[in-house]
Amino acid sequence: MKCRLLTTIPLVLLLAACLGAEEKKTMMETREKAPAEPGEKVIKTDAEWRQELTAEQYRILREAGTERAHGAVYKEFKQQGAGSYHCAGCGALLFSSKEKFDSGCGWPSFYDPAKAENVRIKLDLSLGMKRLEVICAKCDGHLGHVFEGEGYNTPTDKRYCINGAGLVFVPAGKTAKPKPEPAEESKR
Repeated sequence: MKCRLLTTIPLVLLLAACLGAEEKKTMMETREKAPAEPGEKVIKTDAEWRQELTAEQYRILREAGTERAHGAVYKEFKQQGAGSYHCAGCGALLFSSKEKFDSGCGWPSFYDPAKAENVRIKLDLSLGMKRLEVICAKCDGHLGHVFEGEGYNTPTDKRYCINGAGLVFVPAGKTAKPKPEPAEESKR
């Protein structure tokens, strides 16, 4: 029993370290330059998306996943100053720090998109609920959900509850350049 316990503890510690490293790899990245804005609809095969996105980005953007509330991505989001938020899948401008607010929900929140034509809303009836899903209009990536009438003191009384791993933050004053590939170790 003692021997089994001694071998189990290091395995648990190793697993915890790996999970922590995966969370760090999938945090909302900050770029010094904005990704190039896609002019047309971005259409890629599933294999291309898997190659270009991290495992967490793929799970959220392509499989409509949700990241953990109050996680590292959210903490990073709260620290970010003025800038813009782009789709991690295609580089489309979605939100800006001007529309950002702290809703306390544990996910990045905005009261309006920065570029409305890049954000599409569709009815989501999954999980036995009726919600409004927020999708990137350029690449059809799942971003999160929008909720209305919750009483927030914002100009729209809307809360765009967005998965931070699906966003790329670009500090204010940076210029556009093509979207770089993710690091090899962060690919799926």
